[in-house]
Amino acid sequence: MAERDRAAAADAAMPVLEKPGHPHESAHLHVTGAARYADDLSEPEGMLHLAFGQSSQAHAKIVAMDLSAVRAAPGVFAVYTAADIPGANDVAPVAHDDPLLAEGAVLSHGQALFLVAATSRDAARRAARLGKIEYAPLPAAITAAQARAADSLIEPTQRMARGDALAALETAPHRLKGGFAMGGQDHFYLEGQIAVATPGEDGQVHLVSSTQHPSEVQHLVAHLLGLTSADVTVEVRRMGGAFGGKETQAALFAGAAALVAAKTGRPAKFRADRDDDMVMTGKRHPFDVAYEVGFDAQGKLLALDLFLSSPCGASVDLSPAINDRAMFHADNCYYLPDVLITSERLKTNTVSATAFRGFGGPQGMLAIERILDDVAAHLGRDPLDLRVANLYAPGRNETPYGMTVADNIAPEMIAHVRQSANYDARSKAIAAFNAQSPVIKRGIALTPVKFGISFTTTHLNQAGALIHVYADGSIQVNHGGTEMGQGVYVKVAQVVADVFGVPLASIRCTATRTDKVPNTSATAASSGADLNGMAAYNAAMTIRARLETFLARTFGCGEDAVRFTPEGVLAGDARMTFGELARRAHMGRISLSSTGFYATPDIAYDRAAHKGRPFYYFAYGVSVSEVAVDTLTGEHKVLAVDVLHDVGASLNPAIDKGQIEGGFVQGQGWLTTEELVWHADGRLLTHSPATYKIPTASDRPRRLSIELWDGQNVEPTINRSKAVGEPPFMLAISVFSALNRAVAAAAPQVRALPPLDAPATPEAILKAIAAHRRAAGGVHA
Repeated sequence: MAERDRAAAADAAMPVLEKPGHPHESAHLHVTGAARYADDLSEPEGMLHLAFGQSSQAHAKIVAMDLSAVRAAPGVFAVYTAADIPGANDVAPVAHDDPLLAEGAVLSHGQALFLVAATSRDAARRAARLGKIEYAPLPAAITAAQARAADSLIEPTQRMARGDALAALETAPHRLKGGFAMGGQDHFYLEGQIAVATPGEDGQVHLVSSTQHPSEVQHLVAHLLGLTSADVTVEVRRMGGAFGGKETQAALFAGAAALVAAKTGRPAKFRADRDDDMVMTGKRHPFDVAYEVGFDAQGKLLALDLFLSSPCGASVDLSPAINDRAMFHADNCYYLPDVLITSERLKTNTVSATAFRGFGGPQGMLAIERILDDVAAHLGRDPLDLRVANLYAPGRNETPYGMTVADNIAPEMIAHVRQSANYDARSKAIAAFNAQSPVIKRGIALTPVKFGISFTTTHLNQAGALIHVYADGSIQVNHGGTEMGQGVYVKVAQVVADVFGVPLASIRCTATRTDKVPNTSATAASSGADLNGMAAYNAAMTIRARLETFLARTFGCGEDAVRFTPEGVLAGDARMTFGELARRAHMGRISLSSTGFYATPDIAYDRAAHKGRPFYYFAYGVSVSEVAVDTLTGEHKVLAVDVLHDVGASLNPAIDKGQIEGGFVQGQGWLTTEELVWHADGRLLTHSPATYKIPTASDRPRRLSIELWDGQNVEPTINRSKAVGEPPFMLAISVFSALNRAVAAAAPQVRALPPLDAPATPEAILKAIAAHRRAAGGVHA
């Protein structure tokens, strides 16, 4: 059956229902401390603990390594270098340019040089600092400007275009040039990077890894050790957060643990210290944005020449796809008639940037929202009026990459929130407040979100599942999705429970394992519930079809007379519990186990031309944020936030609302407090909770209202639901837009946007206020 037909069948079999807010399947374990993470597993006798010796240079040749003091240090069992790796010295996801241990040269500060295995974690960490490395320094590109001057790129500059933007700019009634910078972001997951490797018989290795991509870890470890994938089993029961930081980055630590286990025959654990974790693992990509925009007197965009430049770090990692997604989302909800989007991907001697919630989408989306704010400031108009005027509409519904926006609910959602949040009245009240308040300035903004759902690398849009029904009626569910706190396990369990008409308590979710469901894609791109939910549905329906045939034969009724309900299973006039049916079926020699598979239909993308349909559908959202800025200190408060978010027909409203709130606050942190600072020599200075500020409870808006849009997915996804992991992150752009308006109120006579970069730290806000006032000819500096 074609995948679209399978999806349609799922839609028919599972009518849209109001789903209860089932708690997270591990909630009771989380709150009691009984949930077991990798570091909670019992340590067997002989466990070795690991640490990396790290580079003190950003770019240099390795002339010599004297590790004698490391080997002689107390508790050290073994020390390994690249020469000790039996297979490929590679933990890169795509480009084979991320060695486990450096060979010949180092490309970033903190890069792994050698690996220490000791009897305790502290002993390993102390010994790792004793290596004596002789370097021959090489020119290092730490900043984007240095990389650009050296023509240092990870791949050729990419362009996406429609029409002739440069010609359209020449004829536009109004033209405006501008630019700004946005910083990166550390994932700051609660559970750091960790892997536990146990040697098996005949060279096999079992890994417990905190990873979003078990199959990739399996593949890389197999190549590292010169094994087949069948020799390596990777298991993930849960992660204490990930946010993209464990999609590729976990392979470094898993590879190290596997190498030691294979070499020594002893179990090995690598639990990274928080400082080392922050230094050695990738971040969200920072971006520099430059633009020239043409528009008419009403603020309708006529032409856009947009330049996106991103320092990608020392290796390729996932940067091509991340920067592609920034280009995909540079339109957000707006039709751009003549547009040229240029994307520069710079190679720098810093730790490679990597996947982070939104995967480049937030950066592209922030760019177009900033452009609309800039145009509104120059025209003296409310930015919301310009946003509404530029929305996709019939006849204006094709993206710059050639995909039709068929499900455009943004106009309806914006209108709803504009009224429900009382935007217009509040905006007038804020203007009146600012006119009489010399120090505190307020701002309000409404921004929408249109986020494409699917991996833009087409072959990744697939998933598998394995379901066992036991003779007592209990059900075990396994699939390729990994649980990082986002609730994918409970959502998939609900899908299976609905198929069989049983209570959720009948379902047991088991750890994601590569020996149960093979060749899985990462739990990423907001696709975990979409893909794995449908795969589990297909597996469950296979078993249910067997049971329907069995019951029809047993009770002499048609298969259409068999129904699975919460009150029991009906077969004609017969009624029984699901447990009784399972026992009957087992005695009747009916298979009660099945795999399931799903591949997203109707998506294809030509990357060379940057044209196609990379997304199955779009998820939408709207947020209104009100802020207050102290113009003397640069400090700000987010006073109130109203969110309306589109999750289709929600599989689990409680889980979805939690994701929306968490995503919003994390996005707020990216744009306001989370500042990455690098020393000129390439060292990360913000490498601990003492120097890097994530949002805390006090940063949460005083009033945060979250409402789910009452709608369904136009595409036949599982239960007509929509993805929820990444899209809410970009709702926080309204905070940054509101801050711009508050800063602009410090010199209201200037019809221009303040030069505020992200994150809008107190220092950045004060700098923007001073520049804005200088533009007004004021005396403040």
